[in-house]
Amino acid sequence: MARPLAADLNPAPVQDTLTDRAIAMIQRDILAGSLQPGSRLGVVGLVQRYGIGATPVREALSRLASRDLIIAIGQRGFRVAPLERSDLADITNTRCVLETEALRLSIENGADAWEAAVLASFHRLKRYVARHGSAFGEGTEEFDELHKTFHSELIGAAGSARLKQAISDLYDQAYRYRRIMMKQLSDPDRFIASHQRLADRVLERGFEAARAELVAHIHSTLKYVYPETGNQ
Repeated sequence: MARPLAADLNPAPVQDTLTDRAIAMIQRDILAGSLQPGSRLGVVGLVQRYGIGATPVREALSRLASRDLIIAIGQRGFRVAPLERSDLADITNTRCVLETEALRLSIENGADAWEAAVLASFHRLKRYVARHGSAFGEGTEEFDELHKTFHSELIGAAGSARLKQAISDLYDQAYRYRRIMMKQLSDPDRFIASHQRLADRVLERGFEAARAELVAHIHSTLKYVYPETGNQ
């Protein structure tokens, strides 16, 4: 019998898999609102909830804290990040800085394949909304994936994996606020029109017009969730 390779004796890949699973499940429940903003996250309770060991759960909490979805409370554990106007404003302003730069790079460097990816992602999003009518919106796995894919493709030719990962994390952090916004929006035509304008401006490759459209689009969540202060 052949001797196992040294890598086969290393349990790290299994541990990483369990940690990734824990991250995915905790993040899913935070974004869905099953784990309420501000609620405590005890390791014992999460182990029982997800059926995963304490070590991968602790590692998952540490990694999610680095994504600002949860907050470390000194030596007392973790809690779900609260929903606050100042938090959404910070997410919004940071997204505008990073996404407009990624958009500039994509417009400069994007080839035919990038344009095709933008068009294809918009088409899939549009078809989904057309099928579901006023029932569309955040909260279903298919819509969430299609919506995020469209926004990701807009900056898909930026050429920086770190930049795109940072933007992805911020998009996820804004998700809980977008779910509040989407409860106020039941007009599928309006939703598609706003994304059509964004795709059109980007594919016209006029950066300033595309930048203005993107900034307005990103700020729309702040405007709807906190209408009294959204323009400050």
